[in-house]
Amino acid sequence: MIRITPRISLDPREIETSFIRASGPGGQNVNKVSTAVQLRFDVRRSPSLPDDVRTRLEALAGSRLTNDGVLVLTAQQHRSQDRNRQDALDRLVALIQRAAVPPKARRATRPTLGSKTRRLESKSKRAAVKSGRGRPAMD
Repeated sequence: MIRITPRISLDPREIETSFIRASGPGGQNVNKVSTAVQLRFDVRRSPSLPDDVRTRLEALAGSRLTNDGVLVLTAQQHRSQDRNRQDALDRLVALIQRAAVPPKARRATRPTLGSKTRRLESKSKRAAVKSGRGRPAMD
């Protein structure tokens, strides 16, 4: 079991990894060795995730989430499969840990008396400037 938080653990069988060829520089090594890792985790069908964490994880995943609810992470920073696999797994764990923390509730605040007074004074000054721009009164 992969420990995420004290109450959330993932079964390694829920995570599917495949190896693909990495892009970018690397000479012959990049052309003949599949070192990049593509990690797939089915967010919607995972029995390990509570519903609230699942919805926050889907929102955090953004474009990395497919239409079927599968989270796809690609790691190709390192030259070895093992290090790329660990990197992708660490990123998945970090993403789920971020989703496990509920957002802080916003506390409604009211403007202070001083800020209200300053706002009204600046409005009246601006109104006086604009009223002075009109045509002169004909007497």
